[in-house]
Parts: sequence; C-alpha cells; structure tokens
Amino acid sequence: MTETLTQTSFWTALPHPIIGLSPMDGVTDHPFRHITKKYGNPAVIYTEFTSTEGVCHGAEQLLKDFIFDESQRPIIGQIYGTTPDFFRQCAIILCELGFDGVDINMGCPAKNVAHSGAGAALIKTPQLAQQIIHATQQGIREWQNGATVDNCQDITPAIAAKVKALASQQSPRYQDRTRTIPVSVKTRVGYDQPAISEWIPTLLETQPAAIALHGRTLKQQYGGLASWELIGQAAELIRQTETLILGNGDIKTLTDAKEKITQYGTHGALLGRAAMGNPFVFREETQHPDHLTMFSIAFEHARLFEATYAQDEKYNFLPMRKHLGWYVHDIADASQIRQKIYQCNNSSEFAEVMRAFGYEVEK
Repeated sequence: MTETLTQTSFWTALPHPIIGLSPMDGVTDHPFRHITKKYGNPAVIYTEFTSTEGVCHGAEQLLKDFIFDESQRPIIGQIYGTTPDFFRQCAIILCELGFDGVDINMGCPAKNVAHSGAGAALIKTPQLAQQIIHATQQGIREWQNGATVDNCQDITPAIAAKVKALASQQSPRYQDRTRTIPVSVKTRVGYDQPAISEWIPTLLETQPAAIALHGRTLKQQYGGLASWELIGQAAELIRQTETLILGNGDIKTLTDAKEKITQYGTHGALLGRAAMGNPFVFREETQHPDHLTMFSIAFEHARLFEATYAQDEKYNFLPMRKHLGWYVHDIADASQIRQKIYQCNNSSEFAEVMRAFGYEVEK
C-alpha cells in the first residue's frame, strides 16, 4: 500500500522543478496561504504544523490551523508530536478534512518542541520516527477502508463535531475514499551535527512520497548558512528511490531556487522567509508589481485575516501586524511606517497609516 501511495500521489503530477511554500509556524495560516497562492501560485503548500498531542488531548483551538480553501490545492496538512497512535488518529482527521497529503514535521528546532522529543529531536530517535510514519500511513489506510473521526478514541466529541463541520465545506470528491493521500516528511540534515548517511536511509525505509530537507542541523536553529552541499548528498541517496527530495534554506528568489535545484540535484525547493510579505517571489522577476499594488494586496490580506478569525472568542489583530510590516520592509520611511502598523487593530487603521504616508491602498 505504501508503494502505491508513493507512485500515484499528487506529487507525481506537479510540474518540475517543484517550487513550493514552506510551512512556517505563526506565518502560514489560511489568509497567508490564500494570498500567496493567489498572487504567487507555488506548486504545493503546507499548513503550519499542528500538535497531534494537542488535538488528541482536546485542544479545539488547534483546528483553526486546518482551515483552507479550494484555491490552495494541492495542500498538505502538517502535524508533529511523539505518540504514533495520535498520528494515526490525526491522519484520519486530515483525510476527513480533504487534505491532499499529510506531512510529518521532523525538523522544528524550537526548544519547546524538541525538548518534548518532537520535531528535529526525532532525528535522535530513528525507531520512533519510523513508527510515527508507519502509524500515519496506517491512519490513511484506515480512512480509505471507512474509518471516520468517530472511530478515533482520543478525539473529543467537540473536536469531532468541528472536524465534521469543516469537512462539510469541502467538495464531495475529497471524501472519495479511493483517492491517494501521500505521507511526506520535513526534516533537517542532522541534530547536533550532519547525519545524512544515517538519517536519510532511515526515512527512506518507510517510503515517504517526499522529503523536504532544511540545510541546517537542529543545533544551528536558523543561524549560519544552510548547507546545500549536505542537501545534495541527501539527494544522491533519495534519487535512487521513488521518493522526491525538496531542498530548503536561504533561498532568496525564484532564480536562486532553480539554480540550487539544478546544482544540487533535487526535484524542487521550498521557499519560506523569502515569501513573507512577497507572494510574487514564486514568479519570474519581470512579473513583480509596484509598491502600491503590493500594499493593496497587504490590505486584502488583512481583510481576509479579519473575515477568517474575527468571530473567534480570543480574536485579536496582533498576529496580522507582522505580516503588514513585512509588506513595507523595503520602502522609504519603512521603520516609521512599521511603528505605526504595529499599533493597528484592524485593516482600516492600516489603510489610514498608509494613506498618511502617501499610499492609497483601500479598494
């Protein structure tokens, strides 16, 4: 069954090289993904990573991470944790919700994640990492054989009800249980030092559809330079299998991405920080708009953020401020404008700030 998932998944239909949007915690929420897909059109998109332990312990608010719309396809739901059976149950949920694929985060270096044994810490526990991948694949098979969220023993009735409500908004064709839902992994080149020759074969034994590899160890966090030489070493191993390899780390432009893909032999690349405040990074440089157009897109982004989350009990505009700051990072008076933006409480106030600096952005 695993082999079939690899050979017939949506991954095989993507244009090559595959240029996708990397998952980023606190960044790649539904509004960000929608805007990035609309104006940049990356080939594949991931959600922020969501805790399987949290979902299976009743944290209803985490389901907001799984909000998406049809425009974002193919879209992959990313999850993290340490308990294989929680991955099995969350895989069933992601299938119910209509995701095109399931990705397992084995690369997050954040202390609160790694100290629990999750994220990049799984590089140190390869047997557990394999168990988690197998459990996720098992959950997908169970869904294909008729399992639903009601069969997940650790899912509360409240979460089950919300899953059903979200699932009802998806096209009926994504409830087709014969469809292939591939499992992929996003990880790093090592824990405290590079471990390509040990870690990559361990993952390949489970036959994931794709491995997205960040060119830093956990110890490096996001400091220093990402090693594309190590990504290239991993690509040599991965290319001997049916699994795809996507490189990740320090890519500034589309041209840069294509050059690295060619030089290091990957099937594609994921862009992360370069896409913050710039959805057009996925397009040729000749297709990038002027500042005024970008600021209007920023306003559209803010409006979508409000429409998506304003009804939430704990809603506030604070998470949107950083996005708006990214949109204005390279203009005159950027620091002054950002100071004002970081005090905004809604999209209208953002439009007023921009108007005060001579930019008419409201449509």
